[in-house]
Amino acid sequence: MSKSRRLSMLSLLPLLLMSGYTVTQSGVTSVTQSGVTSLTKNPLQIAILHWYDANLTTQFAVGTAPTGAAFDGASVWVVNQNSNNVTKLNASDGTLLGSFAVGNTPQTDVFDGANVWVTNFSDNTVTKLRASDGTTLGTFAVGTEPVGAAFDGASIWVANEASNNVTKLRASDGSVLGTFVVGTSPVAVTFDGADVWAENSGSNNVTKLRVTDGKVLGTFAVGTSPVCGAFDGANIWVANTFSNNVTKLRASDGAVLGTFAVGTNPIGIVFDGANIFTANSGSSNVTKLRSSDGKVLGTFSVASRPVAAVFDGANIWVTNSNSNTVSKL
Repeated sequence: MSKSRRLSMLSLLPLLLMSGYTVTQSGVTSVTQSGVTSLTKNPLQIAILHWYDANLTTQFAVGTAPTGAAFDGASVWVVNQNSNNVTKLNASDGTLLGSFAVGNTPQTDVFDGANVWVTNFSDNTVTKLRASDGTTLGTFAVGTEPVGAAFDGASIWVANEASNNVTKLRASDGSVLGTFVVGTSPVAVTFDGADVWAENSGSNNVTKLRVTDGKVLGTFAVGTSPVCGAFDGANIWVANTFSNNVTKLRASDGAVLGTFAVGTNPIGIVFDGANIFTANSGSSNVTKLRSSDGKVLGTFSVASRPVAAVFDGANIWVTNSNSNTVSKL
């Protein structure tokens, strides 16, 4: 080893040892830390902050029993089920920007480009908030026990668990544009750029609806109790809570492309542009899957009962229902 190389390694040695690395003649070999699965990185990768696949967990306090989250381009909006409000956090540093009252037992939220829509489970309504300042712009009736919501570029789609249907609202004014029957106990909806998919937790399938008129284009079996979906640009990924796995469906025709094990009781699921992340409520962790083939790339600890996940363009945010926090990965 050259003198300059020895000096370089010696200068890094205290940092590496404090971080838990094993340093050998050939360089850095491994590390074990909370939130990090395994890695073999060199000092250059450490220097440019590419030394772990997901950031070590940072947590921020929000309201009581957070269940949903949405990103508006600058801020993360967290739905707090038991405090009947939403918390707005600066995505860059987690600074609290405000808390805004909504309806009773809010579940999830979605951003429409200017406003945030929140489903209110016990009121059978959705609340529309102006994203810039949290002002309530309206409250609109939907079906019975609304849970999940999605935006298709012009309309808001709401999954109504107890009425086995989805409601389509015009985003500009909240007018009801249609109500469409799907499977049993739909709890989430996912937009794929052309069609809307309803995840039916009670019938273990997903319903594909044409976005223009709500016509059913197909019903496709997945795992046990599907509760959330994510679109990766070509495929729909569905989190199956009671079978502890996710199903990958080709969006064009619903063909099953694979089923992949994750943590215990996955609920939230999100795509980051290359990978799928699932929030595993029963194991208090997040699973990262490569979207191309479903290979598990890592498992990352968060707080108690993670139930939703959202991507902000750089980081994954996870709501921890039992600890009244959100984790930023």
